[in-house]
Amino acid sequence: MKNKNLKTQIKEKPWVREIWFAHIDKYAGKILEVYKGHRYSLQYHEKKQETQYLLSGKAKLIYGTDQKRLQEKILRPGDRIDIYPYTIHRLEAMEDNTRVIEVSTPDLDDVIKLEDDYGRTGKGNNESMDNKLHRQLKSKNI
Repeated sequence: MKNKNLKTQIKEKPWVREIWFAHIDKYAGKILEVYKGHRYSLQYHEKKQETQYLLSGKAKLIYGTDQKRLQEKILRPGDRIDIYPYTIHRLEAMEDNTRVIEVSTPDLDDVIKLEDDYGRTGKGNNESMDNKLHRQLKSKNI
C-alpha cells in the first residue's frame, strides 16, 4: 500500500481546523476541532463513507437523506455516527474543545456543500479560501 502523504497535515477551516493524521489508498483519518457555536457546511458526499466519533465536548449533529426532513442528535463524548454516501450532515460544536475523530474512505475532496455559514459553496474544498476565512475569524478573536 502506498501512502498519499507521509506527514500529518493541518487544514485550517473557518470553524477551526482538521488534523489529517492518515491518508492512504484504503482509508483516511482526521481530527476535527470545532469552535463553540461554529459548524461545518451542510453537506453530503457522493463516494466518501465516514464514521465520526465525538472525542470531547458536545455537538449537535444534523443528518438525513431529505434536506426538508433532517434529524437532530446531540452527541457527547463516546458517541459515534456512520455517514454513508448521499447522507446530508452537519456538526455544530455546543461546547469549547469539541473534537471529533473521523475515519473514512480516502475521498477527502468529495464534498458537496448545500449551505455554509462562511459563504463557501459547491463541490470540493478550497484550501486558500478556508485559510483566508480562518485568519479572518482568528483576527476577530472568535
